[in-house]
Amino acid sequence: MDIHRQAFREEAADLLGELETALLELEDAPEDTELINRVFRSMHTLKGSGAMFGFDDIAHFTHHVETVFDLVRSGELPVTKQLLDLTLAARDHVTLLFETESSGDDALTQAGEVLLRQFRQMVPEAVPEQHEDSGGSESPVVPADSGRSSVFRVRFKPGQDIYSTGNNPEFFLDDLRELGECLVFAYLDDIPLLSALDPLNCHVWWDVLLTADVTEQAIRDVFLFVEDDCELLIQSVEAEAGEGTKKLGEILIERGDITPEGVTHALRGQKRLGVILAEAGLTSEKAVETALAEQGALRKQVVAKAPEGASSLRVPAEKLDVLQDLVGELVIVQAQIKQAGHALGDGKLQTLAEQLERLSNELRDSTLAIRMLPIGSTFGSYRRLVRDLSAELGKQIELVTRGEDTELDKTVLDWLGEVLVHLLRNSIDHGLELPQVRMDAGKPACGVLSLVAEHSGGDVLIQVIDDGRGIDPDAVRKKAVQRGLIAPDAELSRKEILELIFAPGFSTAEVVSSVSGRGVGMDVVKRVIHAMRGSLEVESETGKGSTVSIRLPLTLAIIDGLQVQVGGQSYVLPLDCVEECLELVRADIDADGRNRILNLRGEIVPFIHLREWFVLDGGSPTIEQVVVMTVNGQRVGMVVDHVVGEHQTVIKGLGPMFRKLEGFSGATIQSDGTMSLILDVKHMVSMVLDTGKR
Repeated sequence: MDIHRQAFREEAADLLGELETALLELEDAPEDTELINRVFRSMHTLKGSGAMFGFDDIAHFTHHVETVFDLVRSGELPVTKQLLDLTLAARDHVTLLFETESSGDDALTQAGEVLLRQFRQMVPEAVPEQHEDSGGSESPVVPADSGRSSVFRVRFKPGQDIYSTGNNPEFFLDDLRELGECLVFAYLDDIPLLSALDPLNCHVWWDVLLTADVTEQAIRDVFLFVEDDCELLIQSVEAEAGEGTKKLGEILIERGDITPEGVTHALRGQKRLGVILAEAGLTSEKAVETALAEQGALRKQVVAKAPEGASSLRVPAEKLDVLQDLVGELVIVQAQIKQAGHALGDGKLQTLAEQLERLSNELRDSTLAIRMLPIGSTFGSYRRLVRDLSAELGKQIELVTRGEDTELDKTVLDWLGEVLVHLLRNSIDHGLELPQVRMDAGKPACGVLSLVAEHSGGDVLIQVIDDGRGIDPDAVRKKAVQRGLIAPDAELSRKEILELIFAPGFSTAEVVSSVSGRGVGMDVVKRVIHAMRGSLEVESETGKGSTVSIRLPLTLAIIDGLQVQVGGQSYVLPLDCVEECLELVRADIDADGRNRILNLRGEIVPFIHLREWFVLDGGSPTIEQVVVMTVNGQRVGMVVDHVVGEHQTVIKGLGPMFRKLEGFSGATIQSDGTMSLILDVKHMVSMVLDTGKR
């Protein structure tokens, strides 16, 4: 049961995320019936599965919220901001119930009761309470006329494996009772002997006579999630009841329990029809099954599509991390075998090494593909952040997202979550203005906050864009001087001034609030982005808005690299940045070393001399090589002694001792067992631009 409860917890997290997304979308389209159904389905599943796995407090709470949204579905209750606010608060309350898993928490229980009272106040009239009697009860007494206009017969024969899907037939019968007066008859004939009984299977099925002021579709909605996995027959019988009471045989024929020929044959026995049918055995289980399947096929109406990824398998991230590490080790061993084959000159070994290389490449690509997730899976969670924070600050903000299908490694996505939260909060608090201020400036009252993702070369470009007041360079400079971050007479470019917002402890807010003002956040953004081998850039135009651009690698695990040598030491450059390799004659460089540019087919390309960058002893080769790369949209060259060739690079961390070593993003193990450092070319170029060193 613990395993099943944990599985349901994971499913519930997805359901709560789906519920939040649907509610936020419903705010923009309150008349969208599909969105209303999505909300209802999420709560319906939470209620049923929660009760199934022992989360009774969650099932009880969600049941009442579901009842209110049932009124929304039927058009009796409109979708209002108050209802959405309350439902979002209910969603947060269910999340807390899952986290605490303590039904004895008085404060949490009281908070839930407060929410339920607020829901009840929104209901135009009292909603019938759920009956507590057993689903298998049978009463020979016909209920008194309740004043409702329709009578339905419902046959519900669930599949034997219904319990394994997280459903309980009793809950569906309880939902029918909430629709109106009903008689429930349980059929126990299919229950096997005790020796053959499987307690995990369902062997009971039911007939229900329902009197209610509802449509057939409303009854069918009760069985929304099991309709395809059960025998379900719903018939309206009131229109046929005007001529008087029907005979027993007529009712049985209509329900498909027996054929007209069977009734005729049984009547020849001159016995009571009920006794004759029981003794004759004319209605076999198979015949009933076939007839009900035919009837069900004529009336079946698929209300909800099967959830995407239903055939997928949920795997803990830790197992994927282990698999990725093993694939990395396999890549290293494969490179060593390939080198050994060439060294020994063994043709058969070389052939096997090539086959192993092909298979390891496919395994590597498949493993990395498993870890890749669309960035849109994180975009949805920010709608709630923007909604709540804009309401708290009294602002009108629309969140626009683009590029949701852009994929990133799961580890990168996990790290990126904290970064985007800080950037969005900063734009909402500092960038976007109050409605009146925007209108006075000739802008629409509602500000636009855009979250955009796209592939850019071998990286992913993520931008947070707002159309707010922008960043005032003079205010940033003044605050930086006050905090001692720069000297009063320091000469800084506009770009350098804007980058001061990422300094630790920096904030332009005059008042400390619950949102910002303590200077904590933007420095975290810069630190996390650099830890992911990414780059960060901010652009702003006063009065027009700001754009923060983040460039991140697709994955942090295995990359294709270009192996080079400098001073007898091997280094690796990211291959996705490399454009071409050229020869550089030493005589082309000035004696004083100031001429650090190449004329590449009429284009001026600056370069970094790695031997001088690392301050290595010994003379440079007469003819060196330049690796031309594109870094942050700019062409630069890296001068090396020799270019060895492509290398499949498994990235290893440098460890805490070398964590602050600038210019390196990690290390890798070569095929001969030696280690090569992986150069962080983006950071090196940034250092050149900052210090002028080449």
